[in-house]
Amino acid sequence: MIQRQRHAFSADHPLLVGVNFWSRSGGPRMWVEYDADLVGSELDQMRDHGMTVTRSFLFWPDAMPGEHQLDEDVIARYEDFLDAHARRGMSTIPTFIVGHMSGQNWDPSWRAGRDLLTDVRFVAAQSWFARRLAERFGAHPAVAAWLVSNEMPIYLDPVTRGVGSVEAADVAAWAELIVSALRAGGATQPVSLGDGAWGVEITGVDNGFRVRDLAETIDFVGPHVYRMEKDQVSQLLGAAYVCELLDFTGKPIVLEEFGATSSYASDENIAHYYRQSLHHTLLAGASGWLAWNNTDYDHLGDRDPYRHHPQEMHFGIVDTHGEPKPAAREMLRFASFLREADVELAGRPATDVAIVVPEILDRPTPFVHPRDLTAAVEATRHSYIAAREAGLDPVLVREGDGIPAGARLYLVPSTKQLTAPSWRRLRELAEAGAVVYASHFTGDHLTHRASWWPWVEETFGVRHHSRYGLVESLPPGPLAATFVDGLGDLVAGDELSFATGGNDEARNRLPLTSTSARVLAVDGEGAPLLTANPLGRGAAILCAAPVEFMAAQRREVNPEDTWRLYRALAVLADALPPVTSGDPRVLTGELHHPDGHALTWFINVSADEVTVRPTVRDGVLRTATPLHRGPGARASGSEHTLTLAPFEVTVLRRDAATGH
Repeated sequence: MIQRQRHAFSADHPLLVGVNFWSRSGGPRMWVEYDADLVGSELDQMRDHGMTVTRSFLFWPDAMPGEHQLDEDVIARYEDFLDAHARRGMSTIPTFIVGHMSGQNWDPSWRAGRDLLTDVRFVAAQSWFARRLAERFGAHPAVAAWLVSNEMPIYLDPVTRGVGSVEAADVAAWAELIVSALRAGGATQPVSLGDGAWGVEITGVDNGFRVRDLAETIDFVGPHVYRMEKDQVSQLLGAAYVCELLDFTGKPIVLEEFGATSSYASDENIAHYYRQSLHHTLLAGASGWLAWNNTDYDHLGDRDPYRHHPQEMHFGIVDTHGEPKPAAREMLRFASFLREADVELAGRPATDVAIVVPEILDRPTPFVHPRDLTAAVEATRHSYIAAREAGLDPVLVREGDGIPAGARLYLVPSTKQLTAPSWRRLRELAEAGAVVYASHFTGDHLTHRASWWPWVEETFGVRHHSRYGLVESLPPGPLAATFVDGLGDLVAGDELSFATGGNDEARNRLPLTSTSARVLAVDGEGAPLLTANPLGRGAAILCAAPVEFMAAQRREVNPEDTWRLYRALAVLADALPPVTSGDPRVLTGELHHPDGHALTWFINVSADEVTVRPTVRDGVLRTATPLHRGPGARASGSEHTLTLAPFEVTVLRRDAATGH
C-alpha cells in the first residue's frame, strides 16, 4: 500500500475553519471607514457559526501611502481588529500585497509603473512593508499565519494572469525575499504566498508560480478554487482533485478561497456546494477551509469593484442585512462535526490504487505542445472521478518523482507521453504483482498526433498497426465495449458504454492484434478494445481508446461506465477499500483514528435520493448512531442500508472486527 498523510496546519491550529473577511463597513476600504462595533458583531457571528479564523487584508494603497511609510491610523485600526479576535479566542491570517481584489487591481500611488517582481527598489519596498508589520504584530496572539499577497498572478498581468509573461525564476526570487523579510521581522507563524496555487502542476498552464519551486519557501499551500465545469460531479469534486494534485508538496493544504456568489447560483445549491467541497477536501488531505467570504455588500454597489463587478457583492455567507445564508449553516455543521468526531486526530489511510500524473506537468519538457499539458489535467481529473465513483480512494503519484511501489493497481489514463524510464518502471511493477492499466491517447491536435509509447508489445502483448500521420477514428456515438472474457467482476457478455467527446483528432483507437495478450472486450465493430497481458505475477491491461479524456469533454457525463471498468480492475488487483457503496452516485472515503476505529463517509453527489447497501470487507460498520448525518439521511442498522437525500453526507463509525 502507499502511505498518505494529512498534515496539521500548525501545533496551535491543527485545523482551520474560517472565512475571508471584509467588513460591511467599507469592503476593501474598511480601514478608512472602520466601525469597531460592527466588526465585533461580524466576528461574533462568524464564531457563532463555528468559524474561529479569518483571512484579513491590509489594502495596500491605504496601509502604505508612501514608499517607506505606513498610515498609522490604518495600522492602529488593524491592531484593534487583531485585539478583537484575541478577545473572542479567534485568530487571523494577515495578507499584505493587496493589490488585486474582487475584479480590480489597486496600485499604491507611488508604484509609478514599476515591475512588482524585478524592480529591486519596488521589491525592497514590499519587503520593508512585510518586515515592519511582522515587527509590530509578529507576537500578537491573534496572528495564526501570514500571507504575502492576494492572487498575485492577476495583479502582475490581468490579461494573461502570468501565462507567458511571468518568469518562474523571478517569482521564486521575489517570494524568497518577501518571506525572508517577514522572518527577519520576527514572524514565527506559518507563511504562504496567497497566489492561488494555479501553477502548471495543477492547471497545466505555466503562470510562473510553479508550486514545486515555491514549496521550499512556503509552509503551506493555499488553493483558490472557483471552477467552471461541464458536469455536476466534476464541480463537486473539483477542489478535492486540486488538493490531491498538491499532495506531492508534503505541506499542509488550506482551501484558502472557495465559495460562490448568489448571483451565479441559488443559495440552496450553494449550500450543497459548500457541504460537498468541505467533506471531499477533508478526505483529500486539506487541513483548513476559508470561505469567500463573510458578508454581502449591496450598499456598496456604487463603488468599485462592486460597481463594475456586481456579482462580487453576493459571495457572502451572511447577507447584507446580517442574516446567515444556508452556506453559513453548512460551515457550522462542518465545524461541529470536526470537533465532535476528533477529526484533528484522524489520518488518511494507505491506499492500493495510484493514478500516474505525467511528468510534463512538473518539469518543462522540450517541444511538448501546450495543449498536451491541459489535456493531461483533464484526463487525470476524470480518472480520479471515475475511481471515486467505483468506490476507490486513489493517490495521485507524480511521474517526475518516481512511480512508487506499494499499490496493487496503477491507472495511467488517456496518456500520450510518459518518459521511457516510467514505462520500464510500470512493467517492473506489473512483474512484481501489480495490475497496470493504461489507455491509449494521441492528443487532440495535429502536432505529433501519434503513439509516443515505447515497448507496446513487450508490455501489453499486442502489436499496433498505426499508419504514419493518420489515426483510426472511432464511429459516431458512444463507444460500446462487449466483453468476450472476464475482467474482475465483469464476465463474458457484459457490455459497457463509454462517452466519446472531444474533437476528431482525439476520438480514435489504437489498431492492434494480440501476440500474447488476451482480448477482454471488443468495440461495436469487433476491434479489440481491452486486452490483458500477464507479466510475472501481475498484468498489463490496455484500453485502445482514450476513454477518460473523451468523457472529460462531455457535459453532464457522470456517472459513465469508466467507473465500472475501474471497479473491475480493482477486483482483479484485490484493491477495493474496506467499505464501498456499490452505487456511483454515493462516494465513500475514510479517515482513521489512532485508537483503531475509522470514520466512514457516504456522500451523495447526485440530485436523487439514493438508497445503498454498503459492502464492508473489513470490520463492523455502525449504522445506528451516525457521527454526522444530513437532515434527509436515514440509516437502518438491521438492514445495513443507508438512504441519502440529494447531495447529503453521512459519516459512520467502522470498528475493527475484533474491536471495541
